[in-house]
Amino acid sequence: MSKGYIKYLLFSVLAVFFLRFEAQADTPQGDDKPFDPGPTIMHHISDAHEWHLWTTTNPDGTDHHVSIPLPVILYDNTKGLQIFSSANFHNPQALYNGYKLEHEHIYSADGAGNVIEEGGKKMAPLDLSITKNVASMLISALLLVTIFSMVASGYKKNAGKAPKGIQAVFEPVILFVRDDIAIPNIGEKKAEKYLPYLLTVFFFIWLNNLLGLIPTGANASGNIAFTLTLAAITALITNFSGNAGYWGHIFWTPGVPLWLRPIMLPVEVLGILTKPMALMIRLFANITAGHMIILSLISIIFIFKNVAIGIPVTISVVVMMFLELFVAALQAFIFTLLSALFIGTAVEEHHH
Repeated sequence: MSKGYIKYLLFSVLAVFFLRFEAQADTPQGDDKPFDPGPTIMHHISDAHEWHLWTTTNPDGTDHHVSIPLPVILYDNTKGLQIFSSANFHNPQALYNGYKLEHEHIYSADGAGNVIEEGGKKMAPLDLSITKNVASMLISALLLVTIFSMVASGYKKNAGKAPKGIQAVFEPVILFVRDDIAIPNIGEKKAEKYLPYLLTVFFFIWLNNLLGLIPTGANASGNIAFTLTLAAITALITNFSGNAGYWGHIFWTPGVPLWLRPIMLPVEVLGILTKPMALMIRLFANITAGHMIILSLISIIFIFKNVAIGIPVTISVVVMMFLELFVAALQAFIFTLLSALFIGTAVEEHHH
């Protein structure tokens, strides 16, 4: 048995253990109450103002949550900028300094702890907090800067020589993005201009996907805001890079009858929006679905309350973890490939 296989097997077993621990944390006390997997699954895939690690049971039967508090950054018109720790919400009312935390949303509250409403709408300050997903993205960005600084240093030290160390690990992937994604879809002459973005988005998505598989990790790439932002960046680069031929195809589609061109115009304009939406939904749905399937499988143990079911469930979860490792790289590849394809169609020289 190879060392690599043992490493991934141990990783999968630990993942099952921690995910089981998280599911147990939300299990109702008492054998007469059925287990509802919905809150556990939603808690895992949702963002939060603190980084939950695990939950233990106190001698009196109450739960003890072990979490890392994160900075809460709020701005409203009356109090201005407010910065404090999310640990301040650790009280029965989840209330601090006129703010109340409800289902990971922060609202303005009165002295009695009631959420203030105006016109039937809950009043909320501008929330700029460092949430769990934001913290995970900052960690991934720091890791990428560190890793590629080491890779760049390796290129300088080993100029004209075979790559060594971390350079040897990442160089094949870098060349793959350049030679099999950027150049075929954008063209050899223009690919170099967009290669930094394609490399950044590939490794950023891949690393965040992997961090999400670590026990207690954040589901950053399974957050719709994360995928929306990346898709919007691709759309901006595509449209700002578009040449006359690209915009000519959109506003005055060549090769079709004259009477059909006004009909094609709204279809082509709509395509400007549907392309990034496809990028956004594909990445979000695939990553979120993987997390939900794993937790749903684990929830079967608590629904049937049968230890024997744990054996096939554990095997299924281990298989899913291996599949998710593949999906983590695959989704990064697909997002980068489609981004390169969209950019390539915008900068392509059209001849009619």
